[in-house]
Amino acid sequence: MMSMNIVCLDGYTLNPGDIGWEPFESMGTLTVHDRTEAGQIVDRAAGFEYALTNKTPFSAETLDKLPDLKYIGVLATGYNIVDIKAAADRGIVVTNIPIYGTDTVAQHATAMMLEMTRGVAVHNQAVQAGEWSKCEDWCFALQPIRELTGKTLGLVGIGRIGLAFARIAAAMGMKLIAYDLYWPDAQKLGDLEVEQVELDDLFAQSDVITLHCPLTPENTAMVNAQRLAMMKKTSVIINTSRGPLIDNQALADALSAGTIAGAALDVLDVEPPPADNPLLSAPNCVITPHISWYAAEARKRLMGTAATNLQAFLDGKPVNVVN
Repeated sequence: MMSMNIVCLDGYTLNPGDIGWEPFESMGTLTVHDRTEAGQIVDRAAGFEYALTNKTPFSAETLDKLPDLKYIGVLATGYNIVDIKAAADRGIVVTNIPIYGTDTVAQHATAMMLEMTRGVAVHNQAVQAGEWSKCEDWCFALQPIRELTGKTLGLVGIGRIGLAFARIAAAMGMKLIAYDLYWPDAQKLGDLEVEQVELDDLFAQSDVITLHCPLTPENTAMVNAQRLAMMKKTSVIINTSRGPLIDNQALADALSAGTIAGAALDVLDVEPPPADNPLLSAPNCVITPHISWYAAEARKRLMGTAATNLQAFLDGKPVNVVN
């Protein structure tokens, strides 16, 4: 068997050194670049038939300069960084990773919900700063502490991740309502009791809103000033899905005005965010740097699926093809 050469153009976020590249190294010679700038893509991918990318883009112009390329494995679920039509026109197969992070994303959303309602981090910081030591009383609270039992969780999107989060919330005694264009069947819902509602009703009724839907032209900036104004003043919104689902300025304004109680975001519309993103300085806004997917277990699953995708292509039976 001829030795095959594989290039990964931006491997650092998937594997900063803690999980290894064995699934690909067992298949051939693997060249890994931590990051690749736009001007380096053609030089680094030239001569390779098999390329892996996470966020390094393959435009039609780039593909024109890579005549040897047969396969692009996207190391993520979203594949908009590849011009898939141009790839198809050139006979290049593009695959993605449809399922790998269901539980880790749902658990991160849970952590964010608990942070918004319990204030673990802000109280730890206060204790570390000496505020408890100087306190006249044996306890103190810097924000309202809320119990989730009996509260309403509104899920915008109730696919795999939404359902996983719903099960966690149900175990906490929360009431579940949801909006989805593609409602899951009874088998997927199992014994979960979820009320199907319209989107505006979800915003009005929920104590916690969580976004678990793909980004489409229709739902870009769906969280806008009008919908934020429908929310309870005590409610919070969580986004572990896609940043552009939220109008940044509208959310920052709502937080500043006290229209809603808080927001917890793992994604923003531009990543890394520019320093002038209004949410970076908005009150009662917790932001993590797109790490809901980042558990080592989930990254190992992603790596394994990516290698399986490539092996299936080599066997003439490609899977998870997006073009």
